[in-house]
Amino acid sequence: MSIERATPAGTHADEVYTHGHHASVLRSHRWRTAENSCAYLLPALVPGQQVLDVGCGPGTITVDLAARVLPGQVVGVDRSEAVIELARHEAARAGAANVRFDTADAYELPFESASFDVVHAHQLLQHLQDPVAALRELRRVTRPGGVVAVRDADYAGMTWYPSSAGLDEWQALYHEVTQANGAQADAGRRLLSWVLEAGFDPDSVVPGAGVWCYATPEDRDWWSGLWAERSVSSDFAAQAVEHGLADEVALEQLAEAWREWGRDETGWFAVLHGEVLARV
Repeated sequence: MSIERATPAGTHADEVYTHGHHASVLRSHRWRTAENSCAYLLPALVPGQQVLDVGCGPGTITVDLAARVLPGQVVGVDRSEAVIELARHEAARAGAANVRFDTADAYELPFESASFDVVHAHQLLQHLQDPVAALRELRRVTRPGGVVAVRDADYAGMTWYPSSAGLDEWQALYHEVTQANGAQADAGRRLLSWVLEAGFDPDSVVPGAGVWCYATPEDRDWWSGLWAERSVSSDFAAQAVEHGLADEVALEQLAEAWREWGRDETGWFAVLHGEVLARV
């Protein structure tokens, strides 16, 4: 299994994307919509805006944003050419003529300053070694009066029922892998501090939180199946082995813990996110 590495210039050349783009990861990303993943931003959207979606992945959120700002234009960027191709197919499938997708580095966006009314990043900053530098770049390409919207999960804030020693071990290993990668698994609680450190006016910042919850039989089966597969087959699994943090036997035990949780009719899992809407 190959580990997907970032290739930005300068001090960020050794960055690694913890999740990678294994099929199990992409199934999770394609589930995301504007409604379930950036509801906090939607009241700020109006027709005619120019929008940038940074770290857009397979583009489902981006295409939703494009529908909401017609006749405005939306650009989605990601560092992976392969996932950008998937996003282009998503836009074609949806008939979204006002959106385009390109590869780009979040630290050095290929746009003039003050180019966009809205700059959005969902689940991006948690994977970066220098999230404050990225936020400064998001701010640079946002027009005065525009907004930067960021949302990231907080892994230590995730909680579930019933208790599971295996999921406890999964959570601990995830933190160890991201720490080895120089990233921050508990980004959600840090978004406000990062935004302020990046130079945004505190009076222009609206912090908040959001949650995904998986508790119906269908949602529980989907979520547990994703993470059972990701625990043994995704870049996260490869990195755990590469860093000497787990072996294949331990990873399979984590996968079985996920499957066991998913089979429990009382199973409940909540994913906490930090959210910040910052006006420039």
